[in-house]
Amino acid sequence: MPVYRDEAVVLRTHKLGEADRIVTMLTRQHGKVRAVAKGVRRTGSKFGARLEPFMVADVQLYEGRSLDIITQAESLGSYGALITADYGSYTAASVMVETADKLTESEGSLQQYLLLVGALRSLSRQEHGSHLTLNSYLLRAVSMAGWAPSFQDCARCGALGELSAGGQHSAMVVQMGGIVCDECAAPGSPRLDAATIDLLSALLTGDWVHAAESPERTQSQAAGVVAAYTQWHLGRGLRSLEHIAR
Repeated sequence: MPVYRDEAVVLRTHKLGEADRIVTMLTRQHGKVRAVAKGVRRTGSKFGARLEPFMVADVQLYEGRSLDIITQAESLGSYGALITADYGSYTAASVMVETADKLTESEGSLQQYLLLVGALRSLSRQEHGSHLTLNSYLLRAVSMAGWAPSFQDCARCGALGELSAGGQHSAMVVQMGGIVCDECAAPGSPRLDAATIDLLSALLTGDWVHAAESPERTQSQAAGVVAAYTQWHLGRGLRSLEHIAR
Protein backbone atom coordinates (compact mmCIF):
# COMPACT_ATOMS: atom_id res chain seq x y z
CA MET A 1 0.00 0.00 0.00
CA PRO A 2 1.25 3.54 -0.81
CA VAL A 3 2.92 5.37 2.06
CA TYR A 4 2.89 9.14 2.32
CA ARG A 5 4.02 11.82 4.76
CA ASP A 6 2.53 15.21 5.55
CA GLU A 7 2.16 17.92 8.17
CA ALA A 8 -1.20 17.88 9.92
CA VAL A 9 -3.23 19.68 12.57
CA VAL A 10 -5.57 17.45 14.57
CA LEU A 11 -9.20 18.59 14.37
CA ARG A 12 -10.93 15.86 16.39
CA THR A 13 -10.61 12.27 17.55
CA HIS A 14 -12.99 9.37 18.19
CA LYS A 15 -12.43 6.16 20.12
CA LEU A 16 -12.20 2.98 18.10
CA GLY A 17 -12.22 -0.37 19.85
CA GLU A 18 -10.33 -0.73 23.10
CA ALA A 19 -7.06 1.03 22.28
CA ASP A 20 -7.34 2.80 18.90
CA ARG A 21 -8.56 6.20 17.77
CA ILE A 22 -9.88 7.65 14.53
CA VAL A 23 -8.08 10.96 14.02
CA THR A 24 -9.48 13.64 11.72
CA MET A 25 -6.70 15.93 10.51
CA LEU A 26 -6.30 18.88 8.19
CA THR A 27 -3.05 18.30 6.33
CA ARG A 28 -0.82 20.69 4.49
CA GLN A 29 -0.83 18.84 1.14
CA HIS A 30 -3.56 16.18 1.21
CA GLY A 31 -6.54 18.10 2.52
CA LYS A 32 -8.66 16.57 5.26
CA VAL A 33 -7.68 13.03 6.21
CA ARG A 34 -9.36 10.51 8.53
CA ALA A 35 -6.96 7.88 9.75
CA VAL A 36 -6.64 5.21 12.44
CA ALA A 37 -3.99 5.58 15.12
CA LYS A 38 -3.56 2.09 16.52
CA GLY A 39 -2.82 1.58 20.19
CA VAL A 40 -2.67 5.31 21.04
CA ARG A 41 -4.96 4.92 24.05
CA ARG A 42 -2.58 2.51 25.72
CA THR A 43 -0.38 3.90 28.50
CA GLY A 44 2.81 2.99 26.65
CA SER A 45 1.84 4.59 23.34
CA LYS A 46 4.77 6.38 21.74
CA PHE A 47 2.73 9.06 19.93
CA GLY A 48 -0.69 9.21 21.58
CA ALA A 49 -0.17 12.70 23.03
CA ARG A 50 0.97 13.99 19.64
CA LEU A 51 -2.40 13.16 18.09
CA GLU A 52 -4.70 15.12 20.39
CA PRO A 53 -6.87 18.03 19.16
CA PHE A 54 -5.00 21.29 18.45
CA MET A 55 -1.66 19.48 18.03
CA VAL A 56 0.42 19.89 14.87
CA ALA A 57 2.49 16.91 13.80
CA ASP A 58 4.56 15.44 11.00
CA VAL A 59 2.73 12.20 10.29
CA GLN A 60 3.47 9.18 8.15
CA LEU A 61 0.50 7.19 6.87
CA TYR A 62 -0.28 4.38 4.52
CA GLU A 63 -3.45 4.22 2.51
CA GLY A 64 -6.13 1.81 3.64
CA ARG A 65 -9.34 0.74 1.97
CA SER A 66 -11.63 3.00 3.99
CA LEU A 67 -9.33 4.70 6.50
CA ASP A 68 -5.63 5.43 6.29
CA ILE A 69 -3.30 4.19 9.03
CA ILE A 70 -0.96 6.45 10.99
CA THR A 71 2.39 4.74 11.46
CA GLN A 72 4.51 7.63 12.78
CA ALA A 73 3.90 11.03 14.35
CA GLU A 74 6.48 13.64 15.31
CA SER A 75 5.40 16.81 17.12
CA LEU A 76 5.74 20.12 15.26
CA GLY A 77 3.55 22.29 17.46
CA SER A 78 2.63 21.21 21.00
CA TYR A 79 -0.25 23.66 21.40
CA GLY A 80 -2.79 21.32 22.99
CA ALA A 81 -1.69 21.48 26.64
CA LEU A 82 -1.25 25.27 26.64
CA ILE A 83 -4.63 25.81 25.00
CA THR A 84 -6.59 23.42 27.20
CA ALA A 85 -5.09 25.00 30.33
CA ASP A 86 -7.05 28.20 29.63
CA TYR A 87 -10.83 27.94 29.21
CA GLY A 88 -11.12 30.95 26.89
CA SER A 89 -8.41 29.60 24.62
CA TYR A 90 -9.88 26.10 24.71
CA THR A 91 -13.37 27.19 23.68
CA ALA A 92 -11.99 29.47 20.97
CA ALA A 93 -9.80 26.67 19.58
CA SER A 94 -12.78 24.31 19.61
CA VAL A 95 -14.74 26.70 17.40
CA MET A 96 -11.74 27.08 15.10
CA VAL A 97 -11.21 23.37 14.48
CA GLU A 98 -14.96 22.80 14.03
CA THR A 99 -15.05 25.58 11.45
CA ALA A 100 -11.99 24.21 9.65
CA ASP A 101 -13.58 20.76 9.65
CA LYS A 102 -16.74 22.10 7.98
CA LEU A 103 -14.96 24.38 5.51
CA THR A 104 -12.73 21.57 4.22
CA GLU A 105 -15.30 18.78 3.91
CA SER A 106 -14.89 18.33 0.16
CA GLU A 107 -11.25 19.32 -0.30
CA GLY A 108 -8.38 20.78 1.64
CA SER A 109 -6.64 24.12 1.30
CA LEU A 110 -3.07 25.10 2.09
CA GLN A 111 -4.29 28.59 3.05
CA GLN A 112 -6.84 27.16 5.48
CA TYR A 113 -4.18 24.88 6.97
CA LEU A 114 -1.70 27.72 7.51
CA LEU A 115 -4.39 30.03 8.90
CA LEU A 116 -5.53 27.45 11.44
CA VAL A 117 -2.01 26.56 12.57
CA GLY A 118 -1.18 30.25 12.97
CA ALA A 119 -4.33 30.90 14.99
CA LEU A 120 -3.71 27.94 17.30
CA ARG A 121 -0.11 29.04 17.80
CA SER A 122 -1.30 32.54 18.70
CA LEU A 123 -3.85 31.16 21.17
CA SER A 124 -1.26 28.96 22.86
CA ARG A 125 1.02 31.97 23.32
CA GLN A 126 -1.87 34.24 24.35
CA GLU A 127 -0.64 36.88 21.94
CA HIS A 128 -4.09 38.50 21.81
CA GLY A 129 -7.40 38.06 23.58
CA SER A 130 -8.91 34.69 22.78
CA HIS A 131 -12.16 36.27 21.50
CA LEU A 132 -10.24 38.60 19.19
CA THR A 133 -8.12 35.75 17.84
CA LEU A 134 -11.21 33.62 17.26
CA ASN A 135 -13.19 36.31 15.46
CA SER A 136 -10.24 37.28 13.30
CA TYR A 137 -9.75 33.62 12.38
CA LEU A 138 -13.43 33.14 11.49
CA LEU A 139 -13.55 36.21 9.25
CA ARG A 140 -10.37 35.18 7.43
CA ALA A 141 -11.43 31.54 7.13
CA VAL A 142 -14.78 32.35 5.49
CA SER A 143 -13.05 34.91 3.27
CA MET A 144 -10.62 32.26 2.02
CA ALA A 145 -13.60 30.00 1.35
CA GLY A 146 -15.04 32.63 -1.01
CA TRP A 147 -17.34 34.61 1.31
CA ALA A 148 -15.26 37.68 2.07
CA PRO A 149 -17.41 40.24 3.92
CA SER A 150 -17.58 43.92 3.04
CA PHE A 151 -17.36 46.34 5.95
CA GLN A 152 -17.10 49.59 4.00
CA ASP A 153 -18.70 49.64 0.56
CA CYS A 154 -22.19 48.25 0.02
CA ALA A 155 -21.93 44.48 -0.30
CA ARG A 156 -24.88 44.42 -2.73
CA CYS A 157 -24.51 47.37 -5.12
CA GLY A 158 -20.96 48.50 -4.37
CA ALA A 159 -21.87 52.05 -3.34
CA LEU A 160 -18.81 53.59 -1.70
CA GLY A 161 -19.22 53.94 2.04
CA GLU A 162 -17.28 57.16 2.43
CA LEU A 163 -19.29 58.83 -0.36
CA SER A 164 -22.79 57.87 0.83
CA ALA A 165 -25.18 60.72 1.66
CA GLY A 166 -25.26 59.89 5.35
CA GLY A 167 -21.59 58.96 5.63
CA GLN A 168 -20.55 55.41 6.52
CA HIS A 169 -23.00 52.61 5.67
CA SER A 170 -24.33 50.98 8.84
CA ALA A 171 -26.88 48.28 7.91
CA MET A 172 -25.52 44.76 8.40
CA VAL A 173 -27.12 42.00 6.32
CA VAL A 174 -25.19 38.73 6.56
CA GLN A 175 -27.20 37.19 3.70
CA MET A 176 -25.95 39.92 1.36
CA GLY A 177 -22.33 39.70 2.43
CA GLY A 178 -21.84 42.45 4.99
CA ILE A 179 -22.57 46.16 5.26
CA VAL A 180 -25.12 47.54 2.78
CA CYS A 181 -26.33 51.01 1.90
CA ASP A 182 -29.73 52.38 2.92
CA GLU A 183 -31.14 51.74 -0.55
CA CYS A 184 -30.25 48.05 -0.41
CA ALA A 185 -31.09 47.47 3.25
CA ALA A 186 -34.43 45.86 4.01
CA PRO A 187 -36.67 47.55 6.59
CA GLY A 188 -35.60 46.55 10.08
CA SER A 189 -32.06 45.56 9.11
CA PRO A 190 -29.75 45.70 12.16
CA ARG A 191 -27.50 48.74 12.35
CA LEU A 192 -23.92 48.81 13.58
CA ASP A 193 -22.13 51.78 15.06
CA ALA A 194 -18.91 53.05 13.54
CA ALA A 195 -16.74 51.56 16.30
CA THR A 196 -18.06 48.04 15.67
CA ILE A 197 -17.60 48.35 11.91
CA ASP A 198 -14.05 49.58 12.42
CA LEU A 199 -13.31 46.66 14.75
CA LEU A 200 -14.66 44.14 12.23
CA SER A 201 -12.40 45.65 9.57
CA ALA A 202 -9.43 45.49 11.95
CA LEU A 203 -10.09 41.83 12.73
CA LEU A 204 -10.30 40.99 9.04
CA THR A 205 -7.05 42.77 8.21
CA GLY A 206 -5.12 41.84 11.36
CA ASP A 207 -4.88 45.34 12.86
CA TRP A 208 -4.28 44.04 16.37
CA VAL A 209 -3.43 47.39 17.93
CA HIS A 210 -6.81 48.82 16.99
CA ALA A 211 -8.61 45.61 17.93
CA ALA A 212 -7.04 45.44 21.39
CA GLU A 213 -7.97 49.05 22.15
CA SER A 214 -11.67 48.51 21.39
CA PRO A 215 -14.02 48.52 24.41
CA GLU A 216 -15.63 45.31 25.66
CA ARG A 217 -19.10 46.31 24.45
CA THR A 218 -17.77 46.83 20.92
CA GLN A 219 -15.96 43.50 20.98
CA SER A 220 -19.13 41.75 22.12
CA GLN A 221 -21.22 43.28 19.33
CA ALA A 222 -18.58 42.40 16.74
CA ALA A 223 -18.45 38.81 18.03
CA GLY A 224 -22.19 38.46 17.49
CA VAL A 225 -21.87 39.70 13.93
CA VAL A 226 -18.99 37.32 13.18
CA ALA A 227 -20.88 34.34 14.62
CA ALA A 228 -23.98 35.12 12.56
CA TYR A 229 -21.99 35.72 9.38
CA THR A 230 -19.93 32.54 9.74
CA GLN A 231 -22.86 30.26 10.50
CA TRP A 232 -24.98 31.70 7.70
CA HIS A 233 -22.32 31.00 5.09
CA LEU A 234 -21.51 27.58 6.51
CA GLY A 235 -25.19 26.76 6.19
CA ARG A 236 -25.28 25.27 9.69
CA GLY A 237 -24.65 26.12 13.31
CA LEU A 238 -21.39 25.69 15.17
CA ARG A 239 -21.93 23.63 18.31
CA SER A 240 -18.75 24.91 19.95
CA LEU A 241 -20.02 28.50 19.85
CA GLU A 242 -22.51 27.63 22.59
CA HIS A 243 -19.61 27.42 25.05
CA ILE A 244 -18.10 30.81 24.22
CA ALA A 245 -18.62 33.22 27.13
CA ARG A 246 -20.23 36.39 25.81
